[in-house]
Amino acid sequence: MPRAGANPHSKNTATAAPLLRQQVYEQLRRAIEQGSLRAGTRLPPSREQASALGVSRNTVLWAVQRLQAEGYVQARVGDGTYVAQAVTATAAAGQAQGLVAPPRGLSRRGQLIADTAARWRPPHVAARAFRIGAPEVATFPFALWDRLARQASARQRSDCAQYLDPAGNPDLRSAVAQWLWASRGIRCDAAQVVVCSGSQQGIDLIARLLLDVGDEVLVEDPGYPGIRASLLGHGALARPVPLDGEGLRIDEGAALWPAARMAVVTPTHQFPTGVGMPLARRQALLQWARTHDAWVVEDDYDGEFQYGSAAQRVPALCSLPGSERVLYVGTFSKTLHPGLRLGFVVVPPALVDAFAMARAITDRHAPGDTQAVLARFIAEGHLLRHLRHMRELYPHRQAVLIDALADASDGALQLQPSDRGMQLLHEVAEGIDDEPLSRRAHTAGVMLAPLSRYVMQSPRRGWLFGYAGYAEAEIRAAARVVGGLLRR
Repeated sequence: MPRAGANPHSKNTATAAPLLRQQVYEQLRRAIEQGSLRAGTRLPPSREQASALGVSRNTVLWAVQRLQAEGYVQARVGDGTYVAQAVTATAAAGQAQGLVAPPRGLSRRGQLIADTAARWRPPHVAARAFRIGAPEVATFPFALWDRLARQASARQRSDCAQYLDPAGNPDLRSAVAQWLWASRGIRCDAAQVVVCSGSQQGIDLIARLLLDVGDEVLVEDPGYPGIRASLLGHGALARPVPLDGEGLRIDEGAALWPAARMAVVTPTHQFPTGVGMPLARRQALLQWARTHDAWVVEDDYDGEFQYGSAAQRVPALCSLPGSERVLYVGTFSKTLHPGLRLGFVVVPPALVDAFAMARAITDRHAPGDTQAVLARFIAEGHLLRHLRHMRELYPHRQAVLIDALADASDGALQLQPSDRGMQLLHEVAEGIDDEPLSRRAHTAGVMLAPLSRYVMQSPRRGWLFGYAGYAEAEIRAAARVVGGLLRR
């Protein structure tokens, strides 16, 4: 690596320090992405790097800590820092797809946002088995939706055609608040509901309003890369916290990252492992937030898909006593369909105006007519009826998936059933590379996500099988492809 090219003892040290840190970080990141530093390579000790580059040790430590927060490197206690396997695999895949470096001239924040493409590229092609996160859309009641839209009076249509409240349609906010109380046990006022364009925008609003550059955030490892991408795009540091059978280890997270100001969790059905967070762990998480004056973001992306009687369903974290520092993020992308681009955030009353203003700055407000139709769809009971149908359909498709994979793989793929969610995880032993099978499946027309794409430091590996949005015939056909590849 070339020297950073600045004298740390100059009179402009205070001004040059941030630039030096950025230069060292970019040089290390580029060396990893281009393969000069390969997966498993141990980085030189920070003192040696600092001496070679002509910078202070703190400058190197800052750069390495940021690379670690972004998942480029992994620290092994007592053994140094190593280049992560998952990141180099992702970079290689990006080069194979012809990805190009972001254009020069971006601001530092713009560069942060552009850099997320190396770690998260949301799919924009039609879903096919076994892509995760895709709900059933073929049987969505589009005719009913169109009828509700036509029932709007001329006056109502005229009202929806104006500039609207950035926090959302009042009827929709009221309907969401009532729905949350009935379905997730959350008591909130309609005024606390801020309508946004799906959960991703909800996370973005939270990061912009509650975090400063350099703030540390506890995230699940494995976890959803879209959340990490949003945090990193705002200059926050995503700090990985390992999971056990009860979800995020808040005790370990607090010990590893004592300065963290936020934790982002999926407590009802952890993504992607599928474990649920029991009451004692939830209470410990809330106690951590109170003690550290920190925030907890509850991403309840598929909390509605719990199969069994209503009495057996786990309520939201936000419904518990002492959850004043919890922000609840919900979306209709899973309960209805992602094309709606509607979600919401439930925020403390004191923050509502700030969130509404941030929404106004971003894109003013969500489409008025779509909000109005959704409000009637919920208020008239159609959402409940649709979910009842999905809660019957999805367990059946899950059973088909389990049977089809076991049969097609001669018993090698034995997935365990789950009483919630839209996908299943099959884990393999640590050290097994889960990328090759996923790449071969993709070539054969099957979308099979490897678990390694969702980790930062975790050694866990396996594959995710989405089943909710696919008919039985498609599930069985895709299972035959994967089974055949696995046998070979």
